[in-house]
Amino acid sequence: MNAPLPAQPKPAPTARQAQKAAFESNKLAKRLRREVGQAIADFAMIGAGDKVMVCLSGGKDSFALLDILLFLREHAPVAFDIVAVNLDQKQPGFPADVLPDYLRSIDVPFHIEDEDTYSIVKRVIPEGKTTCSLCSRLRRGVLYRVAGELGATRIALGHHRDDILQTLFLNMFFGGKLKSMPPKLVSDDGRNIVIRPLAYCRESDLEKWAAVREFPIIPCNLCGSQPNLQRQQVKQMLNDWEKRFPGRIETMFRSLANVVPSHLLDARLFDFAGLQATGMPDPEGDIAFDAPALPPLAPQAIDFMAQDD
Repeated sequence: MNAPLPAQPKPAPTARQAQKAAFESNKLAKRLRREVGQAIADFAMIGAGDKVMVCLSGGKDSFALLDILLFLREHAPVAFDIVAVNLDQKQPGFPADVLPDYLRSIDVPFHIEDEDTYSIVKRVIPEGKTTCSLCSRLRRGVLYRVAGELGATRIALGHHRDDILQTLFLNMFFGGKLKSMPPKLVSDDGRNIVIRPLAYCRESDLEKWAAVREFPIIPCNLCGSQPNLQRQQVKQMLNDWEKRFPGRIETMFRSLANVVPSHLLDARLFDFAGLQATGMPDPEGDIAFDAPALPPLAPQAIDFMAQDD
């Protein structure tokens, strides 16, 4: 049997290729920073004097979150502080030096919290069962405590647009609730404000940004490696829909900010019992499905969008 040929080095990119890559990276950076800035503004996530605790797991999303917030801090109209926090859950083989070395290299204040939640999860959850729920609850409790100890006024998590949509379908399919991840909430203990500045960002863009910035990604070998997770199934379903029907994901995401309680079935949100005929036509109508009416864009608007992206 012939020995495999040694891998050939990739040819260096041409000047034109390098220029194109730089152009695409710049577009991506502008888009992500704009989306994060818009989410912060839309939901009043960060105000003057806030101390934002960025939860850094070592994954692409939390690296991107920290990176973009550091940029925006230098250009924001208000002053706020950032501290990066990592919870070392004592997973076997976890490279404990990677995050501290990275954070020192970019001169960011940080705190590493050592808490062996890994052993608790492995002891409580039977082999082969999903660990995500318990792991998440334990992690949240530790992070809430650390936020108080550090004097943080905001806890920033790295959930993105795809996470929010996946959670919506997970709750519908498996929880019987029309519920997703809010961009801003008060924590369970009532003492912390949790924010998700990546709420408008696509996961595919964050993957590209991680490659551009060459973040030292640390894979999760506790929950992220488990096969057949419900979240993975929903993620695959949404990806299949987007391939078959481009734009569907964007439309579904917009629906989360365009809720019509009178056309759902929750009497806590709408007074069905008190409904009375007024004799006046309802401008909203009673049609369950509204066909989209999209006016054509003016040429100048198209030009502007092309330059903006």
